Amino acid sequence: MTSRTDVAAIIDHTLLKPESTPADVTALVAEAKDLGVLAICVSPSMLPIADPGELVVATVVGFPSGQVKPEIKAAEAKRAVADGAAEVDMVINIGQAIAGDFDAVEADIRGVVEASGTSLVKVIIESAALTDEQIVEVCRRAEAAGAGFVKTSTGFHPAGGASAHAVALMRETVCDRLGVKASGGIRTVEATEEMIAAGASRLGLSGSKGILEALGD
Repeated sequence: MTSRTDVAAIIDHTLLKPESTPADVTALVAEAKDLGVLAICVSPSMLPIADPGELVVATVVGFPSGQVKPEIKAAEAKRAVADGAAEVDMVINIGQAIAGDFDAVEADIRGVVEASGTSLVKVIIESAALTDEQIVEVCRRAEAAGAGFVKTSTGFHPAGGASAHAVALMRETVCDRLGVKASGGIRTVEATEEMIAAGASRLGLSGSKGILEALGD
């Protein structure tokens, strides 16, 4: 079994529900500090975070549909970084990937990367909505555009969230050059360990506390 400390060190403790309040975010930050996780991930309207302490602050761009004009995504990323985001999780235009317009996908990612400056960009590919071939090509384009991570899912798509198959395919494609973040529907220790075994180097979890408590000391 993976140790609690090792798992906590790769968790983005996440709160992206549209009904979330500032009080909910304050509680999330306090819980994240108590759990000893790496990062928090919140909606951009919740930035800046008053007292993040040692927590890495992440936010989302073009979330959750990805169907946003590239210049708007870039502007959203720039504002998020100005508001204290050290990491930006952007959603690709999924329809462009399905249509095979990977040049547009790459340009969209590059715009966010450039707007984010030194902040890390994670590219949400919505893997459950794509074929294996599309997953591979989007990962290649994310790398070419200068992203630091590829990420499975928003957690809001009806096709589903993270799968071990997608994580393994993404890891095989980017090798150790990029990080791979598994996110969406990971609610048990078993699922957590499955994602790590498949190659995930970061986990997006809303139920971090339960999973870490189940792992023990």
